[in-house]
Formats: sequence, structure tokens, C-alpha cells
Amino acid sequence: MNYIKHLTGFYEKATQDNTLKPTHISIYLGLFQFWNFNRFRNPISISRDKVMRISKIHSKATYHKCLKNLHASGYIIYLPSYNPFVGSQVIMVDLSLELRTFEKQDFSD
Repeated sequence: MNYIKHLTGFYEKATQDNTLKPTHISIYLGLFQFWNFNRFRNPISISRDKVMRISKIHSKATYHKCLKNLHASGYIIYLPSYNPFVGSQVIMVDLSLELRTFEKQDFSD
């Protein structure tokens, strides 16, 4: 998998998705960084506190709402743990398939 194409696919999909807010993007990029630390292997085990810290999200309610929205929209597969001693798991969905051919005008506005 080409991770530059994956990130470009994420932005392409996010551009078309009017339900995403900056908090969703921030959490997704935080998850992407954890995936990077994990050498791009799925699933990744996450800690709410660490993801919130790297994403600059301070509300647990916002964090959980955004994770559920990202899951429902097909950006990630979120497998909550409900066990305080075992981290939740996230599978990063291959978004490189979301790419379309960019035209010069896409970036000139």
C-alpha cells in the first residue's frame, strides 16, 4: 500500500463528505500517526488518552462521537474494548481507492 496515496484518498473522500468536521480530521490524522508507529499493520491498539492528546481533543464525548462517525462513514473500523486494561482496536480502511484524477483547477481556487 502506498501511504501517500492513502492520505490523498482520505482527503479526497473528506472533501466530498459534508458531515466531517475538523475534530474528525484531527482524530483521523492522530490514528494515522499511531498506524505509522505500528508500521502500517492492522489492527492497531489505541489508548483514548493518547489519541485525544495527539489530536488536541479535550472532550471524551467529542472523541467517542467522532470515532463512531468515522466508523459509520467507512474511514475506519472501530472495535471498542470496554475493558480499561485492554485498548480498543482500529483498522485503517484502505482509502487509496478513493482517488480520482486531480485536475489543476482543484488546487487553484
